[in-house]
Amino acid sequence: MNPKAHQPDSLPAPDAAALAQSAALVERIRADLDAAGGWLPFDRYMDRALYAPHLGYYSGGALKFGRRAEDGSDFITAPELSPLFAATLARPVAQALEASGTRDVIEFGAGTGRLAAGLLHALDAQGAPLDRYSIVDLSGELRARQQARLEAEAPALAARVRWLDALPAEFAGVVIGNEVLDAMPVRLFAHANGAWRERGVVYRDDAFAFEDRDLQSTHDAAFLAEIEADGDYVTETHEAACAFTRTICRMLTRGAAFFIDYGFPRHEYYHAQRTQGTLMCHYRHRAHGDPFLYPGLQDITAHVEFTGIAEAGVDTGADLLGYTSQARFLMNAGMTDALAEIDPADVARYLPAANAVQKLLSEAEMGELFKVIAFSRGIDVESGTLDAFARGDRSHAL
Repeated sequence: MNPKAHQPDSLPAPDAAALAQSAALVERIRADLDAAGGWLPFDRYMDRALYAPHLGYYSGGALKFGRRAEDGSDFITAPELSPLFAATLARPVAQALEASGTRDVIEFGAGTGRLAAGLLHALDAQGAPLDRYSIVDLSGELRARQQARLEAEAPALAARVRWLDALPAEFAGVVIGNEVLDAMPVRLFAHANGAWRERGVVYRDDAFAFEDRDLQSTHDAAFLAEIEADGDYVTETHEAACAFTRTICRMLTRGAAFFIDYGFPRHEYYHAQRTQGTLMCHYRHRAHGDPFLYPGLQDITAHVEFTGIAEAGVDTGADLLGYTSQARFLMNAGMTDALAEIDPADVARYLPAANAVQKLLSEAEMGELFKVIAFSRGIDVESGTLDAFARGDRSHAL
């Protein structure tokens, strides 16, 4: 592949080793294209780009998480911004553990391990120590970073942590997925000249490119017909994220599952004015719209359609425990109280903490775009829900 074909001038070029890894992934995807007759639906391309063994973005060795492009990372998540995120999340987790009579946690996509270390410490401090903290992560590089961080920051608790290569058939406890659903492969559909077509991937002129094909499914046609798209319109559907949600909710025999991610309910997601969809790529802390840039070396993501996620969980028989903005969830759970415990006179500690809290809670930052949705089985909370959903619950808007 010609790397210049998809290289915006404003983005730094990878080194030779990274380019060689990307080139190897390109050849693997081209083999898939040849086997499929020269066209792949976009979700299959996205799956390979992110999860192809040893070569995909999440299964390979890219750094991913960090604060700045100079360290080789591509984006930052809430647990990396402030330890107050883990300390605050620990409160609804502890409440769910107590209400379900369980002592186990599973985290999906644990990043650098910062959230795991923070939750282990906070749950111990709140009198809700865990028996086991399990992590599911496809990246060997991230597993190594998680192990190193836990041994350094939670040495007395690290023995409780294990890494899973496969999901258990049944699980009682709390499941956590922070920015996991947005990394699930999505299908793309384009509306033009009065008709919907599925957008897929071809390889021509020494580069990947989009190509649209007629719909093959009456189900797709019926779903897309409900979207108000008079002119050109591009959007995504989220079969993989919904299937993942169903799997987790079926696995959960008692306890709760929390998913934190950016997105909208269906009526906002498929709004007539959202004509370009939500597909987005992250490379060296810069967002752009080219999923064919450096395959395997950049993140590809789409906002979450939370109505579909809610339906998928409830269809398994799980209860919808709550759905609200990240800001409301964290404030209900006591984040501002946690910030108040830091002495403002200690400027070196207080100012970074206050800046991080502002980013996590502000409507102009992560507070409104990010949502929290939770499912449960066998939880009997006296108020009917967890404290973190007691005010500002938006389940009715799904």
